[in-house]
Amino acid sequence: MLFLNENALHLWALDLTAIKEENEVLNEMEEKDQYENHHDFIIEEKSFNCSQTEKASSQKRVKKVIGTSCCLTCFQCGKLFTQHGNLKAHMKIHTGEKPFTCQQHGVSFTRKGILNRHMRIHTGEKPYKCLQCGKSFDQHENLKIHMKIHTGENPFTCQQCGKNFNQKTNLIRHMRIHTGEKPYTCPQCGKAFHQHGNLNVHMKIHTGENPFTCQQCGKSFNRKGNLKYHMRIHTRGKPYTCHQCGKSFNQNEEDMKIHSGEKPYTCPQCGKSFDQLGNLEVHMKIHTGESPFTCQRCGKHFNRKVNLNYHMRVHTGESPFTCQQCGKRFTQKGSLNRHMRIHTGEKPYSCPQCGVSFTQKAVLDRHTRTHTREKPYTCNQCGKSFDQNEKLEVHMRIHTGQNPFTCQQCGKSFNRKGNLKYHMRIHTREKPYTCNQCGKSFDQNKNLEVHMRIHTGENLFPNPSPAFSVENVSIKKQTLTGI
Repeated sequence: MLFLNENALHLWALDLTAIKEENEVLNEMEEKDQYENHHDFIIEEKSFNCSQTEKASSQKRVKKVIGTSCCLTCFQCGKLFTQHGNLKAHMKIHTGEKPFTCQQHGVSFTRKGILNRHMRIHTGEKPYKCLQCGKSFDQHENLKIHMKIHTGENPFTCQQCGKNFNQKTNLIRHMRIHTGEKPYTCPQCGKAFHQHGNLNVHMKIHTGENPFTCQQCGKSFNRKGNLKYHMRIHTRGKPYTCHQCGKSFNQNEEDMKIHSGEKPYTCPQCGKSFDQLGNLEVHMKIHTGESPFTCQRCGKHFNRKVNLNYHMRVHTGESPFTCQQCGKRFTQKGSLNRHMRIHTGEKPYSCPQCGVSFTQKAVLDRHTRTHTREKPYTCNQCGKSFDQNEKLEVHMRIHTGQNPFTCQQCGKSFNRKGNLKYHMRIHTREKPYTCNQCGKSFDQNKNLEVHMRIHTGENLFPNPSPAFSVENVSIKKQTLTGI
């Protein structure tokens, strides 16, 4: 595998940008030529270099007839041109000739016009202005694309899902969702991407480049969009409002898909559908087993960076979200939102079979399995099935022998955190479960439940014989103790 240093990566990215800009300019010139050239003419093709190691010369007479278009062909890549000057400029891509160089960061171009356009990145010049909204652009082509927002023109339609786009390139990128094509590959780690822009952002992980810095807290980001999103933490801005339910968001969450039920992104392996492309991409890691984000402290792997960030709070003890009513703290905002339902009494998720309501959808899903008897989580070693993934995870420790929860006082280890908590009461002598009738306390809730049957008169055993009633047990106890 090829490993590049930071400077090489930077130059590699700049070269790709330069080639892209050159091709865009040549395409614009060709499109312009097709509309401007209406007369018959004869073109003499002169000799020119096609590569640095091979020279090819030929003379060809190409005639253009009214109603048809002539073609000059690049011998290396087969691209067609209508004017010899454009072909000559194009050949510089193959020969590597770049006589026009940016004095600020050294990237070179084949044409002066492309250099001029590139310089607008540094000068900030935007000479092309929209007459309707006043927005300015550094390239005329970008203005033309922008105008389609005002006209509502979306001439490019996906034949698979019917979605419309205002640019052909956007349609091409969109089609990769259906085909699964990822043509842009990282030369360092081999990860592939649908879009070249995503590869550019990814490359900053290897270079460590974070050029966008928050002026309030100093935190840096590798994308401008991430900085904009971060700034809303300081401003508390929620600029996106759903016109159906009135809910506001601090980023465009495509909330309308919640109301419409639209899920245009489908997993090609299992058929599950999603309302956002990002969710599909995360889901695909379940099939590939990809978990690229690793905790440096315990070695646990995650398929999303945000999950790793949440996990790190286990080690750091950070709980930034606090309940204003009881003071309890949480590592995630979603956990705080769920907790608040304890205070408000809100239970928005109801079982359609028995009518019991729950504060969380996950709890409802788990409850529903008591009706369906579904046990979707199966141990791949012994075949035992469970209705909850957490139970499967605990069960797997029987096979692995893993006991990750250790008592700091006596060194005894347990495979469940709850078992460690029970055990600790031996050392602390804590008895948090108290009978409200006689005041007796217990270290476990189930022991309190058994004790309560003494007061209620309920039999201690499910199908007791007459000899095992509460009264008989009490009489025998008195006989044995002499009371």
